Amino acid sequence: MNLSSLDPVVLAAGGAVIAYLIGSLSFAVIVSRLFGLADPRSYGSGNPGATNVLRSGNKAAAILTLVFDALKGYIPVAIAVQMGLDVTVVTAIGLGAFLGHLWPVFFKFEGGKGVATAAGVLLGFAGGLGGLVLLTWLAVAVITRYSSLAALIASLAAPAIQVLGWGLSVQTIGVVVMSALLIWRHEANIRKLIAGQESKIGQKASAPPVSKA
Repeated sequence: MNLSSLDPVVLAAGGAVIAYLIGSLSFAVIVSRLFGLADPRSYGSGNPGATNVLRSGNKAAAILTLVFDALKGYIPVAIAVQMGLDVTVVTAIGLGAFLGHLWPVFFKFEGGKGVATAAGVLLGFAGGLGGLVLLTWLAVAVITRYSSLAALIASLAAPAIQVLGWGLSVQTIGVVVMSALLIWRHEANIRKLIAGQESKIGQKASAPPVSKA
């Protein structure tokens, strides 16, 4: 069956729902349980993401969380691109995966901020786009040691990189929406950065409880 011959609206809606369910797999929580760590929503920033998992002191768990959170954004988009689906469908699928991470149906809609998943989606859209945004994040993170600041600057840079390198399209709207949501989800971090109270990368959380699950 040639999916590309189906109604783009149906494909976009169906693909977005499937991608949302994939995005709803909160790997920060899943990996932490597998490693016998506390639920990342219970310590540090309370964010179920790789940076907060790193505050548990377990680097392997943080790396796995980062990789799988990125893959759940990348894989659905990459498959859609390989199938030759319309850019509108591909964009809807990317947004679906991203929204699933932010509001995961399997975890009481208590999701993360979406940095790794957004990076995976951008890499799926175009390797160069995702790569340049990741380089922006990395440069700021190395210089400042603030993951949140790196995410904010990368979020601001992403739409500009998209427009300058790939022009205006439906995909641009998807990038802008993700960037806006990323900045919004970092509201508390922005306040902490201004107050000089933001934690740096690798800084351990104070006495995270040990999971009994």
